[in-house]
Amino acid sequence: MAEQPTPADPTELTEAEASEQKQVRLGKRKRMLEEGVNPYPVSLPITHSIPEVVAAHPVAELEPGAETGDVVALAGRVIHVRNTGKLCFAALQAGGGERIQLMLSQANVGEDALQRWKELVDLGDHVFAKGEVVVSKRGELSIMVDEWQMASKALRPLPNLHSELNEETRVRARYLDLITREAARQTVRTRALTNASLRDTFAKHGFLEVETPMLQVMHGGAAARPFATHSNAFDTELYLRIAPELYLKRAVVGGLERVFEINRNFRNEGADSTHSPEFAMLEAYEAYGDYNSIADLTQELIQNAAMAVAGSHVVTWHDGTQFDLGGDWDRLSMYPSLSDAAGVKITPETPIEELAALAEKAGVEVNAKTATPGKYVEELWEHFVKEHLERPTFVMDFPLDTSPLTANHREIPGVVEKWDLYVRGFELATGYSELVDPVEQRARFVEQAKLAGRGDDEAMPLDEEFLAALEHAMPPSGGMGMGIDRLLMTLTGLGIRETVLFPLVK
Repeated sequence: MAEQPTPADPTELTEAEASEQKQVRLGKRKRMLEEGVNPYPVSLPITHSIPEVVAAHPVAELEPGAETGDVVALAGRVIHVRNTGKLCFAALQAGGGERIQLMLSQANVGEDALQRWKELVDLGDHVFAKGEVVVSKRGELSIMVDEWQMASKALRPLPNLHSELNEETRVRARYLDLITREAARQTVRTRALTNASLRDTFAKHGFLEVETPMLQVMHGGAAARPFATHSNAFDTELYLRIAPELYLKRAVVGGLERVFEINRNFRNEGADSTHSPEFAMLEAYEAYGDYNSIADLTQELIQNAAMAVAGSHVVTWHDGTQFDLGGDWDRLSMYPSLSDAAGVKITPETPIEELAALAEKAGVEVNAKTATPGKYVEELWEHFVKEHLERPTFVMDFPLDTSPLTANHREIPGVVEKWDLYVRGFELATGYSELVDPVEQRARFVEQAKLAGRGDDEAMPLDEEFLAALEHAMPPSGGMGMGIDRLLMTLTGLGIRETVLFPLVK
């Protein structure tokens, strides 16, 4: 029974249509089992992959109708079939999107095998085929099949390969996106190349890759709301980590002077085009570095990733836009840039009342119960300055009261040596000269605890175990954190849900 064309979004099928197509395929599965044929064999006598065959036989160098004499056995997913008389055609696709044509002639496979092909094979099935590599009369690289076998029977139809999936289907059924869309497969490859490049750059600078706990007794390392859970084994409340920072710093205290980690973080906050509750994060710490040296390293990491992905510091986004990540990136200071944009001089000494009045006038909402002068400054800066930063820019020197893990600025009172890297108007990375004075760190934690008491659920708790480690002396260090998903956004121009292979959706 021939299948009817399916719409671009398989969820648009009525229940009756979906059930009918599935029942037809289930019937074919049942028939094969009754005939003693396993529609899901454990192994197959494969000798070659589709990409290997395509690479070994450049069709441009072969004449139409050519016979190579090479016999191969391969498997792939059927994404097109044309059954006509005594000669049937099918397109077989590998996981990476490479394709090859199958030609099933009654003279080669026999009448029974050809009839079984027509009756049992549907779009989406994985099939095994063995035969000679040839070129069809139309010039397509093909396998003249001698024998075939079902490799895995698909019980649901593929979407229409000539229409694009809608975004909702792409993120909810990423497997369909990967089957049908080369851009989806390329995004996965880009992510793999990016991570490999990051690791290579760190290795060249003598960094060690380490792993730190994702389940933590106390959350910390960032201003964020955590996910909470319960351990039955320990009968205690635990948190999914919001950042690996406090454990990586313990490693530096222990003598691992250059460390990094690429792993998952979890923040129980909103989701939008640049935020996801679960996200991949890179953090790194360099003993005897500072926020300037770690900014240099961050620029190198990103530019090397661009070279790995695009072969150039100029990357091409999915919509064709070119974006230049080359050269030395601008560095501007938060307070002077805010003053220039707002038309009012703002310094670390500006009273909170003046900042609140300016925020109200500008329509910037800040929770007055938990607000600090620094919180007003950061919110005002985002309102007046952030959206105008298109090229990569290090925004330097943040308010002290919003950065409890950062060293005081060496020259400017009330400011810490912290930067945020902005690209295309969103924050890509952050870096610090780390606060390594345990007495000052304890005082900062106490202030955070006061904010928590006033209702700030992003404030950090007082972490005695971390303070104990810090009291054993951590060398002066530079540290940085960067979202891997956002780095992919920078390299591809995609939204965050497109850069994550399986994003969290309702």
